[in-house]
Amino acid sequence: MLVVLIMRSMMKWIVVWLVCVVAFNASAEDISRDQIKGLDEQVQDIKKDVIDLTAELSRLEEKLLFPSNTQVSIFISVNEGDTFRLDTVQVKLDNTVVAHHLYNFRELEALQKGGVQKIYVGNIKTGDHELVVSFAGKSPSGGELQRSSSYKLKKDVGPRFVEVKIAGSASGAQEIQFKDW
Repeated sequence: MLVVLIMRSMMKWIVVWLVCVVAFNASAEDISRDQIKGLDEQVQDIKKDVIDLTAELSRLEEKLLFPSNTQVSIFISVNEGDTFRLDTVQVKLDNTVVAHHLYNFRELEALQKGGVQKIYVGNIKTGDHELVVSFAGKSPSGGELQRSSSYKLKKDVGPRFVEVKIAGSASGAQEIQFKDW
């Protein structure tokens, strides 16, 4: 399909080039308004084809980089209204750091209002994998918090989405919860 689109586009460019050559060889009086209008329409058709080809190439590139059967996406969230200050999050997948993020005030505020951050998108093989999430921050009383938790990620064929929720309990201790989508 892509080859056909490229060939069609190339043929239109050749036609436009030939029309231009003929037009330049003819005198200015011999060129009619209809010929100029026809040439303009051909150029607009070529522009549309180029835009369509670019969109198709972008979709194909995404499918090649992140095929849905091996894709895994990891998201970070916090409980709405939690008052601790999240400073950093680190994500390890199979003992390799795949993401690390330092939060600014606006990002933290968005998370506290119910926002979700996509922290990692990548490809992994089917099977079992170890996901380790660590965070650092400050408690409402000003004390330093550092926690880490691991999760056994079972990857099947098809995309996999995991939400990592950093939540506060009533006692003030922080915990990490994992949720599969």
